[in-house]
Amino acid sequence: MNETAGITWAGEGLDGIVWNILGQTYKPVQHCAESFAFDTLFPPGTFVPPHIHPTQHEYIRVLEGTFDLMLGGSELTASAGDLIRMPMGIPHGIWNKTGSNVRALFWVSPALRLYDLFTKIHNVADPGEVVRLAALHEVDFLPPPG
Repeated sequence: MNETAGITWAGEGLDGIVWNILGQTYKPVQHCAESFAFDTLFPPGTFVPPHIHPTQHEYIRVLEGTFDLMLGGSELTASAGDLIRMPMGIPHGIWNKTGSNVRALFWVSPALRLYDLFTKIHNVADPGEVVRLAALHEVDFLPPPG
């Protein structure tokens, strides 16, 4: 797939797409073979459990609020304006432990099958099914700590 010229308007997703992924809102804003970017809204108490992208780099620019994260075994906090860098193969997890929404721009490079994964897990309520589908799309969730 090739990149296309144009504008993705503020607050909108490409082609009007909005995904509900386990209570979080994701809107794709850019997608081509080399990269995939999506706006997110994480309500209080939502999170993405620790996982690995073995073949993608992932980045997060925090736009509003604060994320707590696990990155490569370290516990960190990132606030509005910070850029989180997660090289491929590094375990990471993201939590909104605050009482306010967190807005962020995420992107991965290369895009691979993450867009397809989000399409498949939109409105899937069973976390186990999300984990199963993720494994088929090169995102490996880690087992809970023992």
